[in-house]
Amino acid sequence: MSLTFTFDPPLTRDLRDGVLDLWTDVSNAGGSVGFVPPVTREDIRPELVRHLVGMAEGRTRLLVGYDEEGRVAATAFLALNTHRLMRHWLWLYTVMVHPRHQGRGYGRDLMAAAADAARTCEGIEAIRLTCRGGLGLERFYESCGYKEVGRVPGAIRVAPGDDRDDVFLLLPLG
Repeated sequence: MSLTFTFDPPLTRDLRDGVLDLWTDVSNAGGSVGFVPPVTREDIRPELVRHLVGMAEGRTRLLVGYDEEGRVAATAFLALNTHRLMRHWLWLYTVMVHPRHQGRGYGRDLMAAAADAARTCEGIEAIRLTCRGGLGLERFYESCGYKEVGRVPGAIRVAPGDDRDDVFLLLPLG
């Protein structure tokens, strides 16, 4: 089975709750999506609301991967630049595949679908993303065509004494 991807799906309560559940489960499984376990849905809700506000304002777009049962299984948020000198690229944020679906190639499918979605955005020539060093994530993104273009040592403090690099990656869409 594979995931079914939808770019800019209608925002419903089920979708919002599905993304919130996904984000919670990914975080609690140790995923590098802005939180350190353990977390609850209520811990994550304010960050999801920020993403949803960006969607309502037209600055952020959502890509969702649904599993065969129609549940939210993967997401990526594409954030458009508002700076007039940087409108030719966008940010990819909160890239997640549910732990129950990992190891099936869905992460690669999500990254390919994100690149396809970005190509539909007028004037977009590249995707930038960042990831937390120390987990091998940069190797995964590089295997999807991204190139490391910068690194800030120790910029992410996961816990006292556990600082990680903030790794910047770029995917040209040309």
